[in-house]
Amino acid sequence: MRKTIAMVFLLFFTIFVMPYFSEAADSVKIGVVDLQKVVDESEAGKKATEDLNTLAKSKRSLIDEKGKAIEKLKSELEKQSSVLSDETKKSKNEELEKLFREYQRILQDSDAELRKKDAELKKMILREIFEIAEKFGVEEGYTLVVDKGFILYSNKDADITDKLIKKYNESKATSKKQ
Repeated sequence: MRKTIAMVFLLFFTIFVMPYFSEAADSVKIGVVDLQKVVDESEAGKKATEDLNTLAKSKRSLIDEKGKAIEKLKSELEKQSSVLSDETKKSKNEELEKLFREYQRILQDSDAELRKKDAELKKMILREIFEIAEKFGVEEGYTLVVDKGFILYSNKDADITDKLIKKYNESKATSKKQ
């Protein structure tokens, strides 16, 4: 009896319900976006990278300065080691250790600041990209727009990354004019 009911249900499902699924599948339009490419190749992404590199250069010059001061003091200490009293050696070694600790602190602070700035810039850009992707998806009739990083395979025609970069650049240019 159960087998008969199951067979009737399966037959009913196949005849009446399955055709609706295939019709719904025909109307699904999926877009795939390489978010990293959008961040890297968009005008805003290039500007953010440039700003980050400028900040890194300024931090690097301060770090280099401290490094040179450490090397200079270390060199002086090595050259004058035989002439200096034990107390002076101890004082110079303490000064060298202090400079080295400052150097390490500056390295850590600079690294943390650069990571924080990078995260802030990417967060801002991604938020803007999501807004543009949503508008673009609605305008172009996409049912779903997903990041390429989570896709194992997609048809190349589904990739809308370049279109999204163009829309994003246009939106940034329009906002600058206003």
